[in-house]
Amino acid sequence: MPQDVFARPLKDLRISVTDRCNFRCTYCMPFDEYPWIPNNELLRYDEVGRLARLLVGLGVDEIRLTGGEPLIRPHLEDLIRRLSSIPGMDDLSLTTNGSLLAEKVASLRAAGLQRVNVSLDTLNPEKFRQIRRRGDLAKVLDGLFAAKDHGLHPIKLNAVIQRGVNDDDIVPLVEFARQHGFTIRFIEFMDVGNANGWVLDRVVSKREILDGINRVHPLREIGRNGGRAPAVDYEFVDGAGQVGVIASVTEPFCASCTRLRLTADGKLVTCLFAGQGHDLKTPLRRGDSDDELVSRVAAIWGGRHDRYSEERLAALRSPTGYDAAGRHKIEMITLGG
Repeated sequence: MPQDVFARPLKDLRISVTDRCNFRCTYCMPFDEYPWIPNNELLRYDEVGRLARLLVGLGVDEIRLTGGEPLIRPHLEDLIRRLSSIPGMDDLSLTTNGSLLAEKVASLRAAGLQRVNVSLDTLNPEKFRQIRRRGDLAKVLDGLFAAKDHGLHPIKLNAVIQRGVNDDDIVPLVEFARQHGFTIRFIEFMDVGNANGWVLDRVVSKREILDGINRVHPLREIGRNGGRAPAVDYEFVDGAGQVGVIASVTEPFCASCTRLRLTADGKLVTCLFAGQGHDLKTPLRRGDSDDELVSRVAAIWGGRHDRYSEERLAALRSPTGYDAAGRHKIEMITLGG
C-alpha cells in the first residue's frame, strides 16, 4: 500500500463522471456557462472501471461517484455495476443534488449502489432557489424519500452553511433529519476553486454550528469514522440519530486525509484545493500496461505533500492574513468534491 510523504495511506477514491450540472449553486458553480469537457475527452466507463480496479489493488476500499451532477451522465448504472463487482471494494456511494434521484434510484440500487449523499442547504423553497439558482426543492425531497424506500443506507444530507445565507437553517435541517432517519452533515464554507467569492466572514464555524444544535438537541462526540473521514460525527443524547461537521477551515484534517480524486477527463488530483492534476488518460489510451499505470499512480501518491487547509489556517492566524483569490485552484465542478 503506497504512502505519501506524510505517511498517509491511499484509501478513498472520488470519481467525477461529468463536469456538468443542472444547478448553479452559488458556493460551487456560480456562473451560467463554463468551458465544458468535450464528450470524447471524458473517460469511458470501461476506462474508469479499469483504473478503479487498479486503485483498489493499491489499497482503496471506498469509492464515491461525483460530478458536476453525476446523474446527468447517461447509463450511470452501467458504471456502478462495474465498480460494485471489484473484489476488495467495501463501499460504493454517490453524491448528488438529488433532482434526478427519484427517477433513477431503482436502477442505481439494482446495479449495486450502497448509499447516497444528497446536497440540501435549506428546506425553504425560496431560499433554495436563491442558493441553487435552478431546480426545484420538491424534486430533491422526492429523491430523498425514494432513496429511503429503495433501501439505500445511510442517507446523508450535506449542507454548506454560509453566514447571512442559511445559518438560520441549521436547526430546521436537524429536525428534518431526525424526523426521517437521515444523517445530516454540515460543511464549513470553503474556498474550493476561485469562482465562489470566498471570504472568511461568511464562514460559520464548527463551534458555532454545534453550539446552535446543542441548545436544542444535546450531542456527544463519536469521532471520525475509521479515523479518516472528513466529518467529525456526533450522536444525539436522546438516541435520535447522528450529525456530522466537516470543518476544513477552522479544524483542518489534512493529517488524516486518505483521498484521491479522478476527474471526468482522467486526471488524478491529490487535494481538494489543488491547482493541477496528473494525466492518466494519455497513458491509459496509448496502451500502457496495468503495471505501468500502477507504478504511475504509486509515484503520484508517494510524492503527495498536500496540506492546504493547515496552511490556510496558519495564514489566517498570521499578521499578513490569507489571500484566497491569490492561489489558483481547480474548480469544484472539475474536482467533483
